[in-house]
Amino acid sequence: MSLIKSVLSLPRPYKRAISLLIDSVFLFSAFWLAFLMRLESFSPFFNPDYWLVFAGVLPLSLLAFVKLGLYRAVLRYMNVQALTAIVVGSVISAVLLVIFLFILTTGAPRTVPFIFMCLCIIFIGGSRMSVRLLIAHQRWHKKASVLIYGAGTAGRQLATALTQGPEHHAVAFIDDDKALQGHNIQGLRVYSAQEIPTLIEAHTVEKILLAMPSASRARRKEVLSKVESLGVQVLTIPGMADLVQGKTKLEEFKDVGVEDLLGRDAVAPKPELMNADIAGKVVMVTGAGGSIGSELCRQIMQLKPTKLVLFDLSEFALYSIDKELNEFKQEHDLAIEIFPLMGSVQRVNRIETVMKSFAVQTVYHTAAYKHVPLVEHNVVEGVRNNIFGTYSTARAAINAKVETFVLISTDKAVRPTNIMGTTKRMAELILQALSKTQDTTRFCMVRFGNVLGSSGSVVPLFRKQIRAGGPVTLTHPDITRYFMTIPEAAQLVIQAGAMGKGGDVFVLDMGDSVKIIDLASKIIHLSGFSIKDARNPEGDIEIKCTGLRPGEKLYEELLIGDNVAGTSHERIMCAQEVMLDWHELEPVLNELDNACHEFDHELIRKILLKAPTGFNPTDGICDLVWQQKEQKPAKTAEVIELKVASTKVK
Repeated sequence: MSLIKSVLSLPRPYKRAISLLIDSVFLFSAFWLAFLMRLESFSPFFNPDYWLVFAGVLPLSLLAFVKLGLYRAVLRYMNVQALTAIVVGSVISAVLLVIFLFILTTGAPRTVPFIFMCLCIIFIGGSRMSVRLLIAHQRWHKKASVLIYGAGTAGRQLATALTQGPEHHAVAFIDDDKALQGHNIQGLRVYSAQEIPTLIEAHTVEKILLAMPSASRARRKEVLSKVESLGVQVLTIPGMADLVQGKTKLEEFKDVGVEDLLGRDAVAPKPELMNADIAGKVVMVTGAGGSIGSELCRQIMQLKPTKLVLFDLSEFALYSIDKELNEFKQEHDLAIEIFPLMGSVQRVNRIETVMKSFAVQTVYHTAAYKHVPLVEHNVVEGVRNNIFGTYSTARAAINAKVETFVLISTDKAVRPTNIMGTTKRMAELILQALSKTQDTTRFCMVRFGNVLGSSGSVVPLFRKQIRAGGPVTLTHPDITRYFMTIPEAAQLVIQAGAMGKGGDVFVLDMGDSVKIIDLASKIIHLSGFSIKDARNPEGDIEIKCTGLRPGEKLYEELLIGDNVAGTSHERIMCAQEVMLDWHELEPVLNELDNACHEFDHELIRKILLKAPTGFNPTDGICDLVWQQKEQKPAKTAEVIELKVASTKVK
């Protein structure tokens, strides 16, 4: 085997020369063996005429093999074309033998050329197949054994791709189609899902590859439930759309997406709703570099506005989304003007000037501080950005005669236990009140839960912790959350905005809430690990509960009351929530503004508790600056007491 490795590592000209030399030996052997097998005598070996025949056949046969491309074929990847070249070359060689025997000798048996041809095929073709099998056998033992779930077109293509790759080899197909079970496809037998545990044990299977790129998420969830507890890693091939567009390759596996675990299929968007506020219009997205903002921009680009204004405070986030959208624009030859603008939504003059300068018609306001513990630790900035930033942007929109203004809200605004949720509910109240004071701008807000893959999402954190060997951390064993993919959320936001009449609070249907500990368990199992706990102390990954963070709720809600109505879209509902008139809300905002200016955290909390937000805090004031200030007097008093005590001792 080491000799074969050495030969395979040589430069190609050397390998071709060696192949020519070996084939010369094979032709020599086939020539004399053909006579020996037919005549059962060595007499032709001593006849000079036969040596002349061989001298004519050998170079012309090798030339035929060269012209047929036999020596261009890579030995370890030898295919049908190479075998065809061997057969055709052997036939040509046999014909050459007939010609030279007819010209130079008499009395040679007519079966000798046929025997010679067969021996050439056996020697030249068989030697190559033997070396290929040896190489494949050696590589096979180094590869990880895998099962392919799905014996359809994608599964068969994947099996072929794996034979050429260095990492995996398929041992069987798994398919739920009973018509396929028991049959062999590309040399692999098709089994049912019930036989997976037996196959894992028999072949030491390390991974299961899901080859179902076109299957619905509900179907994928069903399959994952069958393989979750088997103790092997489960990976999936890319989606069909990415494969068709050439964005990825079939053999580029990835972790099972949490959207597959949720089993929720997105509803096809309604074109009339998607286009209503965007197609042919000037659109502005605040917080354009964020998770939701950037996805909104991607969706908006496909709907072909005339101009897209990107507004963000983060320089890097703005640079990233601007670069991505311009690349998309060039790739699809779009005539959309993209304007990346830096600025804060709290600066009303800046944002109003932007809206007027570009004649903005539609605004999607996503700019906000959304991380619950961080807003708890930075109360004034959270209030300034989420409440007064929304107020400034809304006022600017009215003054700039913007047609539609859509606020991205959150399920945390429902009976909030934290500052972040309370500020978002206050932002909703502002838009509801402003919508009654004018009819220039149509305000609406869209409320939904967590989006998968957003900044701060638990799923990437869980995967990182699993790769590090654990433990996987969550705050409480009973905590639940609603989840939705970012593309689906962005599409529904656009469609909900088109349905607004003024002051509407839309609520997205998030499906069923998910218990986070169950989600963590599934991700651990599908990564090929077991859970380490009291029942299984020898497990791989431990799940640790660290306790609820400041302002964190066990359960999130999407509605404050039960007064909800359906809309023309099955995934969008309209909630009838408590609201204030502007003359009632304005004094509250003025008082809150003064409290923020004075950094009076006790008053800020008192105002938020009095406002009709349903604020019910679970913690005291967690602002880090306030806590630091509150600690200083206590420390000073302690120092004075120590000095007095020291004086008395003296």
